Amino acid sequence: MMYQYLTLDDETEIVHSEMLEDRTVKVYIEKNDEKECFHHAVCFLSEYRWEDVFGFTKDELERYQRIIENNAHLIIELAENGGFDNASGF
Repeated sequence: MMYQYLTLDDETEIVHSEMLEDRTVKVYIEKNDEKECFHHAVCFLSEYRWEDVFGFTKDELERYQRIIENNAHLIIELAENGGFDNASGF
């Protein structure tokens, strides 16, 4: 299951999975593109391992890396508790 986390000012969507069996969390980034439909990338926490990157520039990926690094503790906590809507204390 994937949970909505953040929509950036350029309408890039960031969502995350629940905590996976191997204790990683899949973070999926998607941005609408008129020419290519969608740009997308997957980052696995806590290793910050990137996979399935399509359409994003190096600068964009660096920006997303910083955002994910700054929010990793929250994303991991939300993944353990069923997303933002199910997390107590938020």
